[in-house]
Amino acid sequence: MAKFQIPKTPTTTNKTIRFPNEVIEEVEEAIRGKDCTFSAFVIAAVKNALEDLKDEQETK
Repeated sequence: MAKFQIPKTPTTTNKTIRFPNEVIEEVEEAIRGKDCTFSAFVIAAVKNALEDLKDEQETK
């Protein structure tokens, strides 16, 4: 069994971005009733998009 390690919180920087209202509504609908914040959803989506771009570049 692996030893428990206390996770480290990554350093963060506050960025202000503007979302179209429709996108905000769709994200809020997607996370409603789930243990997820708007920020966590957006971070996961951006990380996924970056991985897709990386994979796309590697296949060229």
